Amino acid sequence: MGQLGLAAAVVVATAAVHGRMPAPARAAQGELFVPRPEVARATALGFDGVLADYYWLQAIQIVGGDALPEARADVLAALIDVVTTLDPRVDHPYRFAAVWLTDREESVRKANALLERGIEAHPHDWRNRFYLGFNHFFYLQEPIEAADALEGAIALPGAPLYLHRLVARLKSAEAGLEVAEAFLRELLRGELDPKAQAQFESALDEIATERLARVLDAARNAYVARHGRDIASVEELAAGPAPILRALPPEPHGGGWAVDPTTGQIVSDVVGHRYEPKLDPVSRQRLERWRAGDDEGRAGNGAPAQEGSEG
Repeated sequence: MGQLGLAAAVVVATAAVHGRMPAPARAAQGELFVPRPEVARATALGFDGVLADYYWLQAIQIVGGDALPEARADVLAALIDVVTTLDPRVDHPYRFAAVWLTDREESVRKANALLERGIEAHPHDWRNRFYLGFNHFFYLQEPIEAADALEGAIALPGAPLYLHRLVARLKSAEAGLEVAEAFLRELLRGELDPKAQAQFESALDEIATERLARVLDAARNAYVARHGRDIASVEELAAGPAPILRALPPEPHGGGWAVDPTTGQIVSDVVGHRYEPKLDPVSRQRLERWRAGDDEGRAGNGAPAQEGSEG
């Protein structure tokens, strides 16, 4: 076949692939029909990369839309599954899944499976292992699994030197604020998406607030030891002739400190709760649902239609 005939064949095959695709705007409209990966591969006619690019663009449309991307986590998971099956050599989609598949434990574990696929496809890239470690630590509260993921990244090109320290902390009983902050700062440094950046910055802000709240916790314990009773208000820690603190630490957002009437904890009256691994208040609610075994998170997630025998 001459060059002209080959070019014509490529045009015809590409048109056939596009003819099997859904309308381009359906992802943003919530109507996207996502095929099973094996069906997508069978209908790609050898143009796996072309079809992978198409479904990757659909995933980007969802994240760029007005609704919370996490609300359509099932669709995103199906799209990235198709993308990475058609073209395992892709790079960013694996970590994209880790950022946005966070609506419930099942989604995080799907993201982890995709990250493991990315590790297999890119064994010398430390970043997929880092995101896998983050998910185990931050969402699933599995520090040993997080340490195992990071250990595999330590010797890879470009891996941060502090990974040794993170692994040691994760394997000890000290996997707390320092570890969470190190994870988040690295993720923020490498993240270009403004929505994801805002989530990481929000979590770092809460960590800074938590550090000050823990100073107040220590002062409260000293107050109880000295006076034999608990404080009635946070202001008591800096009151009286021999105060525990000379002054209360300033609340970082311009607010104040209060004793939460429900939990009894000292909290920022701006943040309203104490820090725990999360990215935002929505994630906090998710974690609470996971622990309660409530499957409410499934409602309204826009699960994709799954293709059967149709082409």
